[in-house]
Amino acid sequence: AMKRFTQDRSATTADEIWVLQHPPVFTLGLAGEPNNLHTPIDSIPLIEVDRGGEITYHGPGQIVIYLLLDLRRKKLFVKEFVRSIEEAVIQTLRAYKVIAERKPGAPGIYLSNQSEVEESLWGAKIAALGLKITKQCSYHGLALNIDMDLSPFDAIHPCGYEGLRTVDLKSLGICENIDTVAGTLLNHLQQQLQLEPV
Repeated sequence: AMKRFTQDRSATTADEIWVLQHPPVFTLGLAGEPNNLHTPIDSIPLIEVDRGGEITYHGPGQIVIYLLLDLRRKKLFVKEFVRSIEEAVIQTLRAYKVIAERKPGAPGIYLSNQSEVEESLWGAKIAALGLKITKQCSYHGLALNIDMDLSPFDAIHPCGYEGLRTVDLKSLGICENIDTVAGTLLNHLQQQLQLEPV
């Protein structure tokens, strides 16, 4: 649906932001290696998608935000767009007292060693990012782990990295309503990307 929306849009089509949770699914991006799903799970399908990046898992308790934006109209370069999305996630986590950071060459958001979490969680991934840009318009987006069953991540090399640990807010002792966190994240995305309120 978002691919069709992007293909059919014109210079005047309004931007859209879709906020949702997926049923359990592994998605494999354009750079993906199918063998990064090293332990297939019969009940969870593997779907090839046309976003950047490698393999990830989506499931209930994870906020997925698809950003269907005209970057030309917003005068945004792709690198700047990605940085703004990452900054919105970092600021959202900061609102819940979690210090997170980017990692050069590894899209997504990771727990900082400045975070007040056990040392074994430093560098764990809490948010994934995967985009597709076509005709200077974006689709796909980001996923932030809130309160989910993290065990399917054990079946994959998340984003192609063997041994990469994945966390959610709940595993950090933060029990927050997913809709509340989604609202906080949307507010930060609006600020970072100068979007109209949704």
